[in-house]
Amino acid sequence: MTRARPMRADARRNYERLLEAAAQAFAEHGEGASLDDIAKRAGVGSGTLYRHFPTRQALLEAAYVDRIEAFAVRADELGARLPPGEALVAWLIDLCAGTLQVRGLKALLGSAVTDGGGRAVPACATSVTEAAARLVEAAQREGALRADVTPMELLRLAHGLATAAELTDGGGDSIRRYVTLLTEGLRPGR
Repeated sequence: MTRARPMRADARRNYERLLEAAAQAFAEHGEGASLDDIAKRAGVGSGTLYRHFPTRQALLEAAYVDRIEAFAVRADELGARLPPGEALVAWLIDLCAGTLQVRGLKALLGSAVTDGGGRAVPACATSVTEAAARLVEAAQREGALRADVTPMELLRLAHGLATAAELTDGGGDSIRRYVTLLTEGLRPGR
């Protein structure tokens, strides 16, 4: 078994500067931000950017991994303090709002809920899909969610709700309304 060598100090600094520059560029321009611009902002060449992040997807994922992990933590927090059906609704609202508040994040999570189609699924999506699974299973046990709904279906629907909210006012009122319509429609016996 070979061990990965630790990054040299200068390589580590470049990596951190690239992540900081990427987060700023994605916030300003969305997931389509220029990779050359990101390299310039970080004070490195394009080759350095591609050595650390061979694809745009890899850079997006690295820039947003903390935010995605926070969605999973939030699911567990809500699951611990609310009844399962309420926890699921609150998490879906947080998830939709969060993906709209941070440009580029909706695209990253969107790639996590696709059927593949040649696109790589972000590794950090595992934490979100596992969090969704925990909430879905608890809501199903409680009888607040149909038994045939899968976590992936719910994540795809949440992505669609975020897109729908973005088409309207992009705010919390639309998100809450759409999540309520969705979850009421997914209750057993409907």
